[in-house]
Amino acid sequence: MWRRLATPAGVLAAVAGAFAYVGTVDPNQPGHYPVCPLYALTGLYCPGCGGLRSAHAFVHGDLLGALHDNAAGVAAYLAFAVLWTLWAVRAARGLPVRLVLGRTPLWVLGSVLLVFTVVRNLPFGGSIRP
Repeated sequence: MWRRLATPAGVLAAVAGAFAYVGTVDPNQPGHYPVCPLYALTGLYCPGCGGLRSAHAFVHGDLLGALHDNAAGVAAYLAFAVLWTLWAVRAARGLPVRLVLGRTPLWVLGSVLLVFTVVRNLPFGGSIRP
C-alpha cells in the first residue's frame, strides 16, 4: 500500500512546500516575486493575478483576504484538496485513478474563468480585484 501512496504523497509534499514558501515569503512585500506579465504590459488582471497574495492569506488563515485577492485561486485550492483526497483513497485501495472530463465541464470552467477575468477588470468588479 505504501508504494501505491508514494506518488500522491510526493505531490502533496510539493504542494505543501510551495504553500509553506509562499506563507513564509510575503508576496505583499516588493522584490520577492515577479510581476504578472499581462498586468505589467497592459494593466489588466489575469485570472491568476493575486494568486500568491491569496495563497499567503490562506496559509495564515485569512479566508476573506484570500477570497478578496483571488476567489478563483481559493476555489482551486479546495478543488485540489478534494481531488487529491479522492486520488489518495483510490490509490490506497489499489483502484485505478482516472479523471476524465468531457468537453462540457471544460467549456464551463473556461467560461467561468473568462467571466471572472472580465468582471475583475470592469469598474464594478473592484471587490474581486487583487
